[in-house]
Amino acid sequence: MTATTDGSTGATIPPRAAAASDTDSTDPLAAGVPEAAERAAARAIEFLLARQDPEGWWKGDLETNVTMDAEDLLLRQFLGILDAATTRAAALFIRGEQREDGAWATFYGGPGDLSATVEAYVALRLAGDAPDAPHMARASAWVRERGGIASARVFTRIWLALFGWWKWEDLPELPPELIWFPTWLPLNIYDFGCWARQTIVPLTIVSAKRPVRPAPFPLDELHTDPATPNPPKPLAPLASWDGAFERLDRVVHRLRKAVPRRVRRAAMNAAARWIVERQENDGCWGGIQPPAVYSVIALHLMGYDLRHPVMRAGLESLDRFAVWREDGSRMIEACQSPVWDTCLAVIALADAGVPADHPRLLKAADWMLAEEIRRPGDWSVKRPELPPGGWAFEFHNDNYPDIDDTAEVALALRRVSHPQPDRVDGAIARAVRWNFGMQSKNGAWGAFDVDNTSPFPNRLPFCDFGEVIDPPSADVTAHVVEMMAAEGLAHDPRTRRGIAWLLAEQEADGSWFGRWGVNYVYGTGSVVPALTAAGLPASHPAIRRAVHWLQQAQNDDGGWGEDLRSYKYAREWSGRGASTASQTAWALMALLAAGERDSEAVERGVRWLADTQRNDGSWDEPYFTGTGFPWDFSINYHLYRQVFPLTALGRYLHGDPFDKAPLATRRGVRVTAGGS
Repeated sequence: MTATTDGSTGATIPPRAAAASDTDSTDPLAAGVPEAAERAAARAIEFLLARQDPEGWWKGDLETNVTMDAEDLLLRQFLGILDAATTRAAALFIRGEQREDGAWATFYGGPGDLSATVEAYVALRLAGDAPDAPHMARASAWVRERGGIASARVFTRIWLALFGWWKWEDLPELPPELIWFPTWLPLNIYDFGCWARQTIVPLTIVSAKRPVRPAPFPLDELHTDPATPNPPKPLAPLASWDGAFERLDRVVHRLRKAVPRRVRRAAMNAAARWIVERQENDGCWGGIQPPAVYSVIALHLMGYDLRHPVMRAGLESLDRFAVWREDGSRMIEACQSPVWDTCLAVIALADAGVPADHPRLLKAADWMLAEEIRRPGDWSVKRPELPPGGWAFEFHNDNYPDIDDTAEVALALRRVSHPQPDRVDGAIARAVRWNFGMQSKNGAWGAFDVDNTSPFPNRLPFCDFGEVIDPPSADVTAHVVEMMAAEGLAHDPRTRRGIAWLLAEQEADGSWFGRWGVNYVYGTGSVVPALTAAGLPASHPAIRRAVHWLQQAQNDDGGWGEDLRSYKYAREWSGRGASTASQTAWALMALLAAGERDSEAVERGVRWLADTQRNDGSWDEPYFTGTGFPWDFSINYHLYRQVFPLTALGRYLHGDPFDKAPLATRRGVRVTAGGS
């Protein structure tokens, strides 16, 4: 087979392998595969156990893109606390990520991104890189060829407006009075996904204040015409949603001066209180970098001194997002994933044969139990009567536990023989009750909120970057269904509604869309194990269609991969990309759940994992297989390359953990939704 070229992106599309039924089944590929899998699993277990923190958790680096690093420098410049060592280390990392054409991408091997390139360029100017240096000249030329700063995203232009490099009046208006909108009114803050909500509230203060710090240098070289940095653009047709919201934004701009000062000040004070009330114990907001940086800026504009405990804790939390590398560079994580990484590591180790009472698993279980969230958060705005119980993604994020982590933590805890089973049962019972209570009206589950599906937020001129709502997704719903099956609740009517939704969401080609991982391989790798755990037979038409799709998607080398471009160009890129360890594991997990253990596709996939494992038991995976916002914000979870291959190898060697009975009933425990 030969590779083809995608005309929409110019990128090379790897060839698909022939389906298993089209290949020569007499090839003695299976020779030595179980033995190779045993050796690979043993090495992977040793590697993973060696990287557990003494407190019991695991956490891999969470790699995104250079906008995190650029915005960190711009924040420090704005606050007047930028130091030479930080600047030098951040610039070293940013330079190392630049492409040959002068641009910066948002994922490994991806196309150049205009906003990321603008922000990276400005950060390097702050670090002292001259605009006529070759790497800088290439970058500025690339930016101008694509429309200059005027074509960059709103968030990029907000950062530039802080220093007078862009006019505030040329940005969409974001009035702080939004904080008072009741929940029944469209565009209230709870219409936005939690990550957008936490970002928008502080930005309403910034938008109202319109601060400008002295610019340390001009940026004329990033405009197509410095004399007209923001050339006029025609409005979208009035009959369209975009056109309607563009005109609404103009009206809000005109009303800005009409708002009484006392009203605006009260709205900003209310927004500031909302921000402070949601600061976590570690000083961060939501455990993610963007809300934290904007919250720090907003509170500073409201008069909070940098020595104020809220500000000091906030800045210290941002310092903890820094990963210092051996070469002296400094990478900023957008988030940290210890709960997610730990529950996935426990599942991988247990499924690979590590005893359920192994001290390392017990240590991890104790740590996860201590991380349970027992107080209401923003989710309770929609579910005020629902008792809390669940887990967040990060070290500290009590306001926003998420449904996905809660499901996977429960699945992990059920794999551990804990000396205090009642403690485990109680935590899982609360998790079951909370996850059932967070079911959306269509029968599925989103990540953080219930029925967060308003069509309006994504239409705002302000929201031109990524998803700002949290609708139900196949991967999260699948994990909840899998959890309920493990608790003996596969036939509960609420679980059956989730199953029905999943079956209805299957793509015509047999795959499922993956919201939080890349992409159709992730969705399919999540859904098939959940459906079979819930009792669907391997012969079910939906399972057979999924198996056929995975067989068709397998690469010639035996692995599976999918490029992030599948989010934007599904027809060309669905299930296609260079083979990766995590995506190969997802495909294998689905095929194994579908009863395909002895198939050629599985044997070739297992062989690929064994052959590509490094001597230390790890796998190399530069490709981004995690998703923050489909296409717009991608993630390389550095532990994915470890936990998922080990899980797949373990299930190949030891079978599916759901083969005999629900995990809950195997230990003589039956957890129901009514547990407390």
